[in-house]
Amino acid sequence: QVQLVESGGGLVQAGGSLRLSCAASGSIASIEAMGWYRQAPGSQRELVAIITSDSSTNYADSVKGRFTISRDSAKTTVYLRMNSLKPEDSAVYSCHLVYDYGRDYWGTGTLVTVSS
Repeated sequence: QVQLVESGGGLVQAGGSLRLSCAASGSIASIEAMGWYRQAPGSQRELVAIITSDSSTNYADSVKGRFTISRDSAKTTVYLRMNSLKPEDSAVYSCHLVYDYGRDYWGTGTLVTVSS
C-alpha cells in the first residue's frame, strides 16, 4: 500500500508564504514524479508544480517565480514553497505521486486560504 502524508496548509494573508510537504511511503519501488495540483471551488484541478526523478521541474505559469518545488535527499518527500501568495492561490492542494512504471496515487489534499 502507498501513503502520502500532506501538511502545511492554512490561512495566510496576501503576500505571505507557506510551505507544503508531502511524504510518500509504502510499497514503492521507484518514484518517477511527485507534484502538486490545486483545485479551487468551481474550478478544474490544475497542475501547480512537478518534479521528476531526474530533478526536472515544471510550473504553472501563474506560479512561476513565486513557488518552488523541491525534495529531500531520499526523494520521498516533496516540498512546495509558496511565496507572495495571492487570494487566487486559495485552493485545496493535493500531492500526486507517479511510481512503479506509471502507477499513480493522490493525497487527500490540504487547504490553502489566502486572505486579501
